[in-house]
Amino acid sequence: MANDSLTRAHIVGDVLDPFASSVPLTVMYDGRPVFNGMELRSPSVSLKPRVDIGGDDFRVAYTLVMVDLDAPNPSNPTLREYLHWMVTDVPSSTNNSFG
Repeated sequence: MANDSLTRAHIVGDVLDPFASSVPLTVMYDGRPVFNGMELRSPSVSLKPRVDIGGDDFRVAYTLVMVDLDAPNPSNPTLREYLHWMVTDVPSSTNNSFG
């Protein structure tokens, strides 16, 4: 089943259907890993993140989507699921620069 923190944050259920993780995924800004539920401020995310996708089947491609689930702010999420960026056709065992 999906990561419990995604369920607790109502991402699974509200945004995503339940799923089973099949490969490891790591997202880092300025060399620091990002975890579910972290609050990210504009200065720390102004540059492109490093995204590493595990797996060993180069025939499989992924789509990465960065959305803001509580835009413009947590107490008034009128722009819920605001799309910041999307990268498509990212092969497994690589990073987002290959999409």
